[in-house]
Amino acid sequence: MISKGELMKPGSFAAAMIGVLAVVSGPDRLSIGEQPVMVGKARADDGDKDGGEAGRASSMPMARDPAVAVAEEYEAARRQGTRQAFELFIARHGDDPLAEQARAELKRLSR
Repeated sequence: MISKGELMKPGSFAAAMIGVLAVVSGPDRLSIGEQPVMVGKARADDGDKDGGEAGRASSMPMARDPAVAVAEEYEAARRQGTRQAFELFIARHGDDPLAEQARAELKRLSR
């Protein structure tokens, strides 16, 4: 049992008051039963896996076709038309068939 002297200690009373104030005045204070926004969103996203709302957009974009991305990079290098652009493309995609075209462009530029 707590003695009367322990209840009146200034340090314990101040600590208790700070704790109460932190709980009562905290920026994330919620009513009973509420959830923080991010928890609610995460649970809503989980609902999609368990047959949640139909027609709801996925939170993850579709994967991009790597071949299309490489072709776009080649076209960007070709539009720039510089040695640096073609060399960068070859360094990044040396095994791609478009790298041969980039090498041919480099040879053409060196003439």
